[in-house]
Amino acid sequence: MKTVRLTTSQALVRYLANQFIEVNGETVPYFAGVWAIFGHGNVAGLGEALYQNLDELPSFRAHNEQGMAHAAIAFAKANFRRRAMACTTSIGPGATNLITAAALAHVNRLPVLFLPGDVFASRRPDPVLQQIEDFEDGTASANDCFRPVSRYFDRITRPSQILSALPRTMAVFTDPASCGPVCLSICQDVQSEAFDFPEAFFEPKTWRIRAPEPDALELDALVDALQSAKRPLMVAGGGVLYSGASDALMQFAERCAIPVVETQAGKSALPSSHPMNLGAIGVTGTEPANAAAAEADLIIGIGTRLQDFTTGSRKLFTDDRRKFFQVNVGAYDATKHSAVPVVGDARKVLERLDDATLQTLNVDTGWTKRNAERVRDWTASVDEAFRDKGTNLPSYAEIVGAVDSASDDSAVVLCAAGTLPGELHKLWRPEQPGGYHMEYGYSCMGYEIAGGIGAKMAMPDREIFVMVGDGSYLMLNSEIATSVMMGVKLTIILLDSGGFSCIDRLQRSTGSESFNNQLEDSWHTEMPTIDFAAHAQSLGAISETVSTISELKAALHRARSAPKTVLISMKVDPDGTTDLGGFWWDVAVPEVSPSEKVQSAFEDYARTVRSPSKDS
Repeated sequence: MKTVRLTTSQALVRYLANQFIEVNGETVPYFAGVWAIFGHGNVAGLGEALYQNLDELPSFRAHNEQGMAHAAIAFAKANFRRRAMACTTSIGPGATNLITAAALAHVNRLPVLFLPGDVFASRRPDPVLQQIEDFEDGTASANDCFRPVSRYFDRITRPSQILSALPRTMAVFTDPASCGPVCLSICQDVQSEAFDFPEAFFEPKTWRIRAPEPDALELDALVDALQSAKRPLMVAGGGVLYSGASDALMQFAERCAIPVVETQAGKSALPSSHPMNLGAIGVTGTEPANAAAAEADLIIGIGTRLQDFTTGSRKLFTDDRRKFFQVNVGAYDATKHSAVPVVGDARKVLERLDDATLQTLNVDTGWTKRNAERVRDWTASVDEAFRDKGTNLPSYAEIVGAVDSASDDSAVVLCAAGTLPGELHKLWRPEQPGGYHMEYGYSCMGYEIAGGIGAKMAMPDREIFVMVGDGSYLMLNSEIATSVMMGVKLTIILLDSGGFSCIDRLQRSTGSESFNNQLEDSWHTEMPTIDFAAHAQSLGAISETVSTISELKAALHRARSAPKTVLISMKVDPDGTTDLGGFWWDVAVPEVSPSEKVQSAFEDYARTVRSPSKDS
């Protein structure tokens, strides 16, 4: 057996650079690059190896470890999990700064490779700088925090261990059911140790993402249910996009006249203008979608994990008379809500359904007509919500409408947390798959700008509109400088509501007083005056502040031809949300309180919890 003597880091980098994947018939590198912030735990080992292989595996520098991980995750999401990136940090705070991003990737089932430095395997300098000491476990380090938020975790204490760890990593990334983050915690002395690695280990390998066929009996059960249904409804989740099933979903919906509703992760699976698309479902759903869900006698979830916003905290799908099927590549998700499982790839299942004998399908024409009428009414209501009312502070809908009017069919809106996910899920009108990029599995504030970089790297020909609230912006904005440095242009629309307005409204809705969410309701001796445009300009962006919708539209027009990242700051009415659509969400109210308003809110809450369903 031929061998080559390399350090662990050199071998790891060489292996990553030789992994490929087929995307739309073309073989491309699976790893698009490595985000790196160096420190004493990785600069000498992985840093040297990355420098020696820049042509084969590009390295990128960010300003915050969590930010660069968000960029890597967004890249994978925008590529529908077909490609990924890696992130390396030092031991200590650099490593633990990745934990939040690891949890985000785990919740959203997205591939990203974390390569944090770790303690010395030899324990010569024990404790080493930044080492967390466990008084009862000498093998523990801070990187053990990655264990519950990784699909696969391994601590590399000998060079030879990567011979098994790296293929396992690729197996996780390319398995649609187990896909998620991987952490290889590499002891910093081991990074620089040499070993005689088999040359065959570095042979180029092309991976293919598995697309399992459904079980015949499970598929037959779904066909039987469809043939007896009069009001069937399909719930499209992120799995539709990840399996490349948008066309199959469209064809099946058209042929069988079955309407489709979309989760936060599944939005853009169908064009928003498609007649079978009833829009967003659940807590942040549209009136046509939630009305159809209440009336459906058969619900078919396709590639959705049925998060509580989708199900209205389990109040939306409560009719015992309806049948409920879950099509999912993972058995874990396919059996949720006591659904009848159909375990298989979303595209394969839809194609098999389309091939099945469904001539006896008898969808209620009256229900179809009601759905179409509801969509027409909803579209008119959204158009009215988008209309510039000329008020002192515009609503969220007016701002979303301005961005919508400035975008073309290929545009992408990207967001993560706060008020905007609810408004965008209902109101944004994507026409192409991936045109709606929402991180709402973990709802992580700070994802937006860094995520915009990853999305733009994945889709360089599509315009990325990053919509972010002032609260999220203040949490993590440093990657504006990274976007400028790398020439990755974003159009950032910052909505200044004076604090955490989403949670402030939630706080008041449960009977509490406004407290510690808006800046004006927080402990302070002086209210800060924050010039967001000036701040973004200091990071290298082109920026401006606007105060009216017409000014916003003009600024968006200028941004289109700008040579680099643009930030447009605008104040918004913190209570100016859309009353359209929506559904109940379970937020527990204190059972005992001296406040009469809280007592009243609890009584309403208790009645709702006891009721079999809640439709608003």
